[in-house]
Amino acid sequence: MRALLGGVSLAFVAAMASAAPAGVQALPDDWYPESVAIGPDGSFYVGSWREGAVARLKPGVAPKAEVLVKPGANGLANGQGVLVDAKHRALWVCSGSSGFTTVPQTPSALKRYDLATGAPRASYAMPDSGYCNDLAQDARGNLYVTDSYHPRVLKLAPGATALTVWKEDPALAGPGPYKGLNGIAIDGGRDVYVSLVAAVPYVLRIGLGTGGNAGEVTRIEAPRVLKNVDAIRVWKPGRLVLFESNAFGEGPYGGQITVARVDGTKLGLQTVVTGLNDPSSGAVRGDRVYFIESKYALLTKRKDGDGPVPTGVPFDIQSRALPPR
Repeated sequence: MRALLGGVSLAFVAAMASAAPAGVQALPDDWYPESVAIGPDGSFYVGSWREGAVARLKPGVAPKAEVLVKPGANGLANGQGVLVDAKHRALWVCSGSSGFTTVPQTPSALKRYDLATGAPRASYAMPDSGYCNDLAQDARGNLYVTDSYHPRVLKLAPGATALTVWKEDPALAGPGPYKGLNGIAIDGGRDVYVSLVAAVPYVLRIGLGTGGNAGEVTRIEAPRVLKNVDAIRVWKPGRLVLFESNAFGEGPYGGQITVARVDGTKLGLQTVVTGLNDPSSGAVRGDRVYFIESKYALLTKRKDGDGPVPTGVPFDIQSRALPPR
């Protein structure tokens, strides 16, 4: 989702990789995180689906994250995909409209904030009442946004004032109430990979032309049903990390993180960690994957008589080494 290291020396990449710690790092209580991004200095940026905010955790500075984007700032409601654009000193966040927040609900939109201060900079409405879920950026600075309500990917070019349709195709539609897309990543500036909101045995690949035009949609088949791929990250060329949140599955601990090797139109899968409580997102740095557990069921699956939403629920960022092969 973040192709920010192109052209950077291997020594600098190694230094950046070592900046991000391997241990567990605490997030604010009741954060219900949805997406994670890492900046060039190793800082983590973690959006809150419940608080409508973004936390930042600087490496070696504090044991717990600071709130960078204040709750509800710039109309942020459900904090969805987060992306760091260090070149333009921008922090991009998808704002959803799913409810369950402690801040006022607003129509889904793409939000821009100052990367250093968290100050609001811009807001871009989703066309046709779409749902901004996740985003990726190419080497030219174009942003690509998944829409969970429509089978399409939207685009925001540098300097543009509105999102436009980049690729809309029936092949990008899935079953269920949310027929659109979820995660997105760009592999080597040539291919865009997206996942459906629904649990299906494949991801989808869209060719990315040299001029930024969209190519054909290709289904990349997996050997099993993927448990709601909430986010996709590129680890190496042809190697993806899939965050299977199991958001619509049974039980709270069915989520897992999987490395996927792309071989033509097939995926080879290798499990990294299982038994997670809704691992909706993460980030790859070096040969480690950093991830969160969203624990959404505490909000979305409450029944009459369950009482108020619990308070003081802990959240953190964890990590695992990625497999050597």
